[in-house]
Amino acid sequence: MIHTSNAQEDEPQAFRSGFGAVVGRPNTGKSTLLNKLVGGKVAITSDKPQTTRSAVRGIVNIPQAQLVLIDTPGYHKPRTLLGERLNDVVRQAWSDVEAVLFVVDGAAGVGRGDARVAADLKKVDRPTLCVVNKVDLMKPPEIAAALSAAAEFGDFQEFVPVSARTGEGIELLRGLALDRLPEGPMYYPPGTNTDQPPPAFVAELVREKLLRRTWEELPHSIAVVTEDYEEREDGLLEISIRIYVERDSQKGMVIGKKGETLKAAGTEAREEIELLFGRKVFLELKVKVEKEWQRRPQALERLGFTT
Repeated sequence: MIHTSNAQEDEPQAFRSGFGAVVGRPNTGKSTLLNKLVGGKVAITSDKPQTTRSAVRGIVNIPQAQLVLIDTPGYHKPRTLLGERLNDVVRQAWSDVEAVLFVVDGAAGVGRGDARVAADLKKVDRPTLCVVNKVDLMKPPEIAAALSAAAEFGDFQEFVPVSARTGEGIELLRGLALDRLPEGPMYYPPGTNTDQPPPAFVAELVREKLLRRTWEELPHSIAVVTEDYEEREDGLLEISIRIYVERDSQKGMVIGKKGETLKAAGTEAREEIELLFGRKVFLELKVKVEKEWQRRPQALERLGFTT
């Protein structure tokens, strides 16, 4: 038998690309999911609500496609000017993408906060995949109940149970998202996994380490800015970080007894920066009080929270 190939099969596939927004209420695991989909750490994570404060882009690359995923702050009912601006970041992100990954926390229960996100998503009418996260903490009947509850919010294109922590369901979700991309250009060079500038990323790493050592309302009052970032000729990376809090009492909490909290966070951040960047790092941390910065437009502008 003579085998003849199909000419169409021999043609190279057209490159596909596009943008997707990862959205949901606070603490659904959006940043952990983004990191897992990208295959590397591009967004900080913690168990504190509102950890993400900007639209961080993570880039998924395969030979014939590139998906730029935008991690967004938790969509919530704002109590401060900062909260209003974070919601603006989310709405801007989901209004101009090819697809939306709507993430709910199945283990915590699908509820009113998720319903609010879903209701506002309907207004922009974007193709949406509903991602039920944290299934590693759930039994099969609980997963089924969470999927059913999420289905009440709308007729989403797919419902995908995953665990961003363990990786369960991630390959399926990545494939479903990539399949929805139109033909388009390669937006970033091959191998690029984020467009976040290194000074911004290291500031976020420092904030991540502080969030893990603070409690109650303090995490919301912490802002971190890189003031100086210098790559020396001898290979040393010199970084100066300014940590802002809203009250004098918070400054003491961040520094800790005999400076222990600040020192521990700085050491952990420096070690991770050295590992990720492959070079020695000198990291200087300073703490400053910026009164009620979450509620003052001028302070928010100075700290980089622009509209």
